[in-house]
Amino acid sequence: MDTLVRDLIYQGYLKTDRIIDAFVKIRRVDFVPKELETASGANIPLPIGHGQTISQPLTVAFMLEKLQPMPGDKVLDLGSGSGWTTALLAEIVGKYGKVIGIERHKDLCDFGTNNISKYNFLSGGRAKIICADGSKGYINEAPYNRILVSAAAEKIPKELKKQLKIGGRLVIPVKGSVWMVEKKSEKVFHEEEFPGFVFVPLVSRD
Repeated sequence: MDTLVRDLIYQGYLKTDRIIDAFVKIRRVDFVPKELETASGANIPLPIGHGQTISQPLTVAFMLEKLQPMPGDKVLDLGSGSGWTTALLAEIVGKYGKVIGIERHKDLCDFGTNNISKYNFLSGGRAKIICADGSKGYINEAPYNRILVSAAAEKIPKELKKQLKIGGRLVIPVKGSVWMVEKKSEKVFHEEEFPGFVFVPLVSRD
């Protein structure tokens, strides 16, 4: 286990065994540009081009713990970027689960796809990356057990709530907070806010 994962456990950000195992197996160094490989073990966001970053490990750990993805889940990963969160999720959902990563920048789609292909998730059908505007979710594969958003919205998009299964969870940054939304029924949602984060904005083509 590397120092970064040990620190995240010690600081209380990583708690769930299956999420910890994914952090151990899916190495962040495989998802950063070559010139930044030596910095991949640092608990900081790193640039990956187009004004985007690979998120700070602390933030990813926090959001995955709130998301609580389960084996067999279908997960939508919006703003998949480097592919790191898609690969972490693919490891957690296992061979009976599925992760759909959405990324709007073509270069980052290719970068993320290449990175994930270092693991056996794409050829095995457990994960795929789609180059599209994810601000409205991805209706083609809905509904989802879990939706993770890695860019900050102005408010929680109604479309994403609609694309959740009942009992499903959405974890999304809104302005400077992370929100966890749980779908109790078609009309009832439980929402919790966790302030104190910084994200790149969720951009729509509209």
